[in-house]
Amino acid sequence: MRVAILGGTGDVGEGLALRFGRDTGHAVVVGSRDAERARAAAAAYRDRLADRGHETTMEGAVNAEAAGGADVVVLAVPPYHVGDTVASIADAVDEETVIVSPATGMKRDEDGFHYHRPGAGSVTRVAADAAPDGVPVVGCFHNLAAGRLADLDTDLGVDTLVLADDDDARETVTALAASVDGLRALDAGPIANAAEVESLTPLLINVGMANEGIHDPGVRFD
Repeated sequence: MRVAILGGTGDVGEGLALRFGRDTGHAVVVGSRDAERARAAAAAYRDRLADRGHETTMEGAVNAEAAGGADVVVLAVPPYHVGDTVASIADAVDEETVIVSPATGMKRDEDGFHYHRPGAGSVTRVAADAAPDGVPVVGCFHNLAAGRLADLDTDLGVDTLVLADDDDARETVTALAASVDGLRALDAGPIANAAEVESLTPLLINVGMANEGIHDPGVRFD
């Protein structure tokens, strides 16, 4: 499978690229609005994995090129860029492509981080509304700490919640997530439930900031 990570030069994109590259065996394409930046990041990730004895197929490209021919396109971009990013790749995706949205809207004040719910109801819904007709969108990877993802010496040991209105797309993304070592994918229902999942992210950040010795917390359901 070919997985494109748009915004793959950012913190979350880096962590996902490294984990997919090490654990899944899928071809990974790092996307960016700047092609040179994307290629440099992909080369750096390949080198990091090679230093650990992992050879992987990973390349970099501008976002639209990265999305073209990909089976799964992950939008590892800030929430305010989700709609525009989907629009920018509209001609590169089709009904066989699954778009994945991990972004969460947040704002910060003196008390901490708070969920910033967009007018559409959730960032995942923003992505779904922006996607071309027939292209399925799945919410996943929302509550994963970027630092924990990128630290390959750390066992993830956490869950990620999968939201989808299309059953086939849900199965594709569930399988992708579950192929990452230490990550368990759980069904959280349709996209209508995305706000509840997205709102966990600021909570986790606040817990990590307020408690000494807790860094990059995640969730695990037992």
